[in-house]
Amino acid sequence: MSHIPRTPRPDRRAARRSELRPGRRIYNGMPAADLPADGWTKPWSGGNGGACVEAMKLADGRVAVRQSTDPDGPALIYTPGEIAAFIQGAKAGKADFLLTST
Repeated sequence: MSHIPRTPRPDRRAARRSELRPGRRIYNGMPAADLPADGWTKPWSGGNGGACVEAMKLADGRVAVRQSTDPDGPALIYTPGEIAAFIQGAKAGKADFLLTST
């Protein structure tokens, strides 16, 4: 049985451009793979085995958020006001109910 070597498949994420294509619409729930590969950060990280939230500030001021364990999955897109309200609410303890077990 002969073995025909295969050409390795290119890494989709590595091959992505660092900029959005002109005219590309950014929308809530879009594949994060369609956003630039550069610029994602992990603003916080915990002892959760590497499953973190990553965020990226977009050129128009909105913020994209994705799950680090699924970098090509859906991205949630928030306005600056929505992000500010979430952070202020979290700092004020309004999201603490998410941490309690039922």
